[in-house]
Amino acid sequence: MSSDYTIEDKKKILHDTWLMKNTGIVPFMIELGPFHAAYKQYVEDDQAELEWNINYHREREAFLDFAMPNIKPNLGIGIVAEAFGCKASNNEEADPWIKPRIKEENRKEIKSLEVPDAKTNPAFVKAYQRIEYLQSKSDVPLRLVNVPSPLVTASLIWEYTSFIGATMLFPDDVHLLMEKVTEATIAFVQEQLRRIKNLYTMGHEMWHIPRDIGIRISDDTAALMSPNLYREFGVTYNNMISRAFGGIVVHSCGDVQNVVIPMMETEGLSGLDFTIPQNPNWEIIRDAAAGKVPLCLRHFYWDHGDQARVDLAEYTGTILDYFGRRGVLIQTSTPDAKTAIPLSRELAELCL
Repeated sequence: MSSDYTIEDKKKILHDTWLMKNTGIVPFMIELGPFHAAYKQYVEDDQAELEWNINYHREREAFLDFAMPNIKPNLGIGIVAEAFGCKASNNEEADPWIKPRIKEENRKEIKSLEVPDAKTNPAFVKAYQRIEYLQSKSDVPLRLVNVPSPLVTASLIWEYTSFIGATMLFPDDVHLLMEKVTEATIAFVQEQLRRIKNLYTMGHEMWHIPRDIGIRISDDTAALMSPNLYREFGVTYNNMISRAFGGIVVHSCGDVQNVVIPMMETEGLSGLDFTIPQNPNWEIIRDAAAGKVPLCLRHFYWDHGDQARVDLAEYTGTILDYFGRRGVLIQTSTPDAKTAIPLSRELAELCL
């Protein structure tokens, strides 16, 4: 990859890729190290989170890809559930654990569940304080605080297993919860956009997504649903998110073969973001989506399994051979910058 690519060059290429233009280039990105979750040591210390981000991007200066320096104001995927009164437990193993407050036995409490005020709710205020701290200490652009889909948040507020069953047994109660969650999610993101002075991306992950493309959401619960249930409880509320922000990029981990077709029915769909090694049926993804919407196809080194010895460049070549190059973005990772340097050269040969 030429060192002549400026930040503006990268933004232009990425913007054209999100618009499905034929750029002749497949943008690729290499992230470093193990997953950086919203661990207790970072959630409770804004300066520690800032320093981690600055050091991370300093390490990334050793190689070239289509990512750009930015800061993630990471508070975990349960932030909206926390705003609805779910208790969050900070820990050193993962994002804050979220204790659900709804089960089948008390589902009627959903009627009295108040939509959190986007400006004054304590969980949201915590997020705004983090945003303000980060942008007061650094001029590096910010991502959004974690953006869960309405389905993900609802499945945290309503105990997970019970929630999945409730989509079939108590759909009216689920819809009522989903309506409230969707309203809160939209208002929370809108308030962030009012406060963030230098926005890097319309999402909480590394890809640069300009505002005119829409918003990226994490919709991991989708992989557990049937096509019709996902249409009813996923697509319906993602449509509302999409209308509020002028488009939507939907991410889901797991095997999405049951839901990729209804995902394609989402209003204003601007892209799909999948962890491709977790999907044994590439054909259904290709036939449903390739060449129709942008595809961010992720394969981090750990997605292949702890004992796997996968050639990441060769695997990327297999992806491009199968899905084509138009509107495709490749996201991978290595344990450290040393191993990213040769990989970036190999990916540049494949993708540029």
